Amino acid sequence: MLAEPAEAAEAAENGRVSLTVNGARHATTVDNRTSLLDLLREHLGLTGSKKGCNAGACGACTVLVDGRRVVSCLTLAVRLNGADVTTVEGLADGDLLHPLQQAFIDQDALQCGFCTPGQIVSGVGCIREGHTGSREEIREWMSGNICRCGCYPKIVRAVEQAAGRK
Repeated sequence: MLAEPAEAAEAAENGRVSLTVNGARHATTVDNRTSLLDLLREHLGLTGSKKGCNAGACGACTVLVDGRRVVSCLTLAVRLNGADVTTVEGLADGDLLHPLQQAFIDQDALQCGFCTPGQIVSGVGCIREGHTGSREEIREWMSGNICRCGCYPKIVRAVEQAAGRK
């Protein structure tokens, strides 16, 4: 018995997505396979969120979607129709830094800076979620964000400062 020849898969279709990013409404058509990270970086020019592992393991691409922390490299853009997205670029109020951005400076909580945007956005989520009761709790709830330079103690101090614990 001979196998029948397989048919070529059709190209992925495009989808329309309308979402609010850092307070600005955007509507665009994207390939259905486009990640939120690629939409932000390649379509909207918001390069603060970094493409680290592209597998959801490092947290460099962390953004807030409807107030919840998500790794944007694993989130399909077309699934976010109507969502409210906040990136690191959307945290400051003009020239006034977000308290956690300022705390990162005050605590010298960065070295190479590659993970910093994801760390800050994740830290903002951690504070909003109320997971800042202790250093151990902050470390646990920030554990999805990897810092290859090892700035973890300073990052924890920055989150404590912004949460009003220090």
